[in-house]
Amino acid sequence: MAWSNSVLIHEGEVRHVIATGIDITELRAAEDALNALNAELEQRVATRTAELRNAVERLEAEIRERQRAEEQNARLTEDLRQQAAELRAANEELESFSYSVSHDLRAPLRSIDGFSQAVLEDYADKLDETGQDYLRRVRRASQRMGQLIDDILKLSRVTRAEMRRETVDLSALARAISEELQQTEPDRRVEWHIAEGITAEGDPTLLRVVLDNLLGNAWKFTAHQPSPRIEFGARQEGGICVYYVRDNGVGFDPAYADKLFQAFQRLHTADEFTGSGIGLATVRRIVRRHGGRVWAEGAVGKGATFSFTLGS
Repeated sequence: MAWSNSVLIHEGEVRHVIATGIDITELRAAEDALNALNAELEQRVATRTAELRNAVERLEAEIRERQRAEEQNARLTEDLRQQAAELRAANEELESFSYSVSHDLRAPLRSIDGFSQAVLEDYADKLDETGQDYLRRVRRASQRMGQLIDDILKLSRVTRAEMRRETVDLSALARAISEELQQTEPDRRVEWHIAEGITAEGDPTLLRVVLDNLLGNAWKFTAHQPSPRIEFGARQEGGICVYYVRDNGVGFDPAYADKLFQAFQRLHTADEFTGSGIGLATVRRIVRRHGGRVWAEGAVGKGATFSFTLGS
């Protein structure tokens, strides 16, 4: 509101006074509001600037961390490349060693076995029973050594063989192996239980080796069982498929379960059951190459169950 003052003078005398003015209350209020708004705006700008500064700092930190990670990945990649090169070199050396084993060691073993047999056949009349028994033992020992060499080479090949994954019908494999085992002893009666429709993703050749060993062991260790029973099946445990081979054979002492999968470890003598102690070590290597694990459960005289997984 505006107003003003004026004075009316007549013949030297003040007769009337008129005052006018302007009310600036609203203007001051508007100025105060504007100042408050400016202060609030400045505070918002300061806050947003701080937030942006923090965001930039975080972004810069993330970039530095990513750069460090990329540098570390590059170093790891280089390390893996070097390790792969070293592994290829080691495989080449192992291949050379395998050839040496198969050629250089087999030749003298064949000679030992062959000459021992020749002595037994050609000079039997000049040897007493003890001498002939000694020669037969030499032959058996050389043959066992030859078998051991074969098993070592098989174990080596399992480690080095290139894998190819595909869907494998394990039920069909188990049936084929059971038929082959039955043909080795046609008069032997074994109760087979092979579940239908069991499949797995893996290398068909290597998975055949796994079942060959597990079913072959079940066949072997039920030999003295009057009513042998061998089972192959699968079950689900926590969303993972677990395959198993179960038998009612001689079983084993659970205290030695870990030794079963170590190379050359045997819980029975060669006179009780044949074998070199390589089979289950081979099974473990194959299963591990598939990203799985294998374990055994059993008791003396109550059979055994061998279970394994094959990863994803």
